Amino acid sequence: MPVRISAFPKCYLDTIAGTREMSVFDWIEMAKQLDADGLEMYDGFFTSVEPAYLDSVGDAIHGAGFEMPMLCCSPDFTNPDADARKRAVEREISMIGATRRLGGPRAVCRVLSGQRYPEVERRQGIEWCAACIEECLQAAREHDIVLGLENHYKDGFWKYPEFAQKKDVFLELLAAIPDRRHFGVQYDPSNAIVAGDDPVELLREVAPRVVSMHASDRYLAEGASLDDLRQSDGTLGYSPNLLHGVTGKGLNDYPTIFRILADHGYSGWISIEDGMNGMDEMAESLAFLRKMSQTYFGSGN
Repeated sequence: MPVRISAFPKCYLDTIAGTREMSVFDWIEMAKQLDADGLEMYDGFFTSVEPAYLDSVGDAIHGAGFEMPMLCCSPDFTNPDADARKRAVEREISMIGATRRLGGPRAVCRVLSGQRYPEVERRQGIEWCAACIEECLQAAREHDIVLGLENHYKDGFWKYPEFAQKKDVFLELLAAIPDRRHFGVQYDPSNAIVAGDDPVELLREVAPRVVSMHASDRYLAEGASLDDLRQSDGTLGYSPNLLHGVTGKGLNDYPTIFRILADHGYSGWISIEDGMNGMDEMAESLAFLRKMSQTYFGSGN
């Protein structure tokens, strides 16, 4: 069966969650023109977490013909302030409930490690993250929601990059949480590139635990090379020479990525992160993913 595809409006992230010039309802209306099966949400899109408000968002999503497969949250579990970590856990638990309300059982609620605070050592950060995620897992089990740990770069509203951005730290944190029913990997190949890692090598390491995926792409500005972009810590960061474009036209090896997912019997959603240059590019990316899904997962007929 072909995998199902959802859309995430990366191009409008700040407009919806930051300046509030656009509402989540505006985005849902715009998305009707897209060939997608679902719409991924971001907790910053919501102006309330009250049940009535969330139900109005859910009604809009379903009324537009979509499902809600994943809610992206950005908990900061590495904050040196214990009270701040506690609040992050409480917020994530609240969003687990929202995920169930909007997406139903087995929907994915994204979880992150936290920020890479200069004063937090690796061992301490891993311990804090694992403990916080285990607390959240209790709620995930109660709601039958899956927590997806993303190999992330940096939430757009954070000061520091992701604590578990690099593959070795990410894999160490993943190994510290053995649950395979309500916890897994939210895989993003482009974030691996930004981290200076090989997306295919990372996928081969985590494929059995992938529960959801972001499909975006990066390409180099003319005259630039990856070596030119690497910073002293081995990461790329968001260099102006590393551009966000149409999925399938950049640095990611999507045929290999899809082959690995198919070989491992992947049955989750793939969410397109695109549209940085307009809705036409998002539509083009979605068409590419439809073709890849049919090639590697079959037509479903």
